[in-house]
Amino acid sequence: MAATGTTLSFPVINMEKLQTKEKPATMAVLNDACENWGFFELLNHGISHELMDEVERLNKAHYTSCREPKFQEFAARTLEAGEKGADVKDVDWESTFFVRHLPASNLADLPDLDDHYRQVMKQFASEIQKLSEKLLDLLCENLGLEKGYLKQAFAGSNGPTFGTKVSAYPPCPRPDLVDGLRAHTDAGGIILLFQDDQVSGLQLLKDGEWVDVPPMRYAIVVNIGDQLEVITNGRYKSVTHRVLTRPDGNRMSIASFYNPGADAVIFPAPALVAAEEERAAYPRFVFEDYMNLYVRQKFEAKEPRFEAMKSAIATA
Repeated sequence: MAATGTTLSFPVINMEKLQTKEKPATMAVLNDACENWGFFELLNHGISHELMDEVERLNKAHYTSCREPKFQEFAARTLEAGEKGADVKDVDWESTFFVRHLPASNLADLPDLDDHYRQVMKQFASEIQKLSEKLLDLLCENLGLEKGYLKQAFAGSNGPTFGTKVSAYPPCPRPDLVDGLRAHTDAGGIILLFQDDQVSGLQLLKDGEWVDVPPMRYAIVVNIGDQLEVITNGRYKSVTHRVLTRPDGNRMSIASFYNPGADAVIFPAPALVAAEEERAAYPRFVFEDYMNLYVRQKFEAKEPRFEAMKSAIATA
């Protein structure tokens, strides 16, 4: 497994240009990124640098004070097993916890967080949610869908599901033994990532090659999830990605998932199904049913999951 990939000309969207005469060219870059990469980075997205600095400071301090000792125990066990010949490729070299924002927040219930941390993360989540919904409308514009279509498609009866996975990828003395996070696609809708700008490791699979997602100061990395692939009838595709381990540096990753509500019915947008097609290329299903399958098959190819949903519909 190669430890590094190529960066090619990774798509970067300067959102300030959407307010200028450069909007058409910027929208074209966004569309190409969605169609051919499944990933892109946003600059000048409206989230203040001061807030991002505080989110980074608090999360790195929280790892050191609360999570590092437990991770070191896991690391010692994993390395010992791997060096004795056990296969440890089915574990991930990460320390993580999950904050749920919508439909109901669990932020007040999580242990080891002080009031300031909770307040800052709540503010950050609010900004990320607004950015997610703005992005969905930009995608609607590129796809020729009416404004609000994708947000409504995610709504279900109680609005979207929205949460944040807070992760650290500490240094690993044996990167050959274990991945930071195994290769997978994301199950949900649209994913917005605030990643460390000093420590790399995130890669996506493009044209059979692993490509680095370059760390950029104050950027937000965005990737397409499986549900957007279905709704766009395959025009925008979710892309396999992974996190490599590194012998130095502790990579911060704060990934927010703007997903459909549990009971949302997901299906290709009729406007994106060509008139000559007898049926859409993707099935119609309830998001919760897809997630129940995904939790068992996260690190497997997505196509069998789509086929399983088709089969479930056919036999229902």
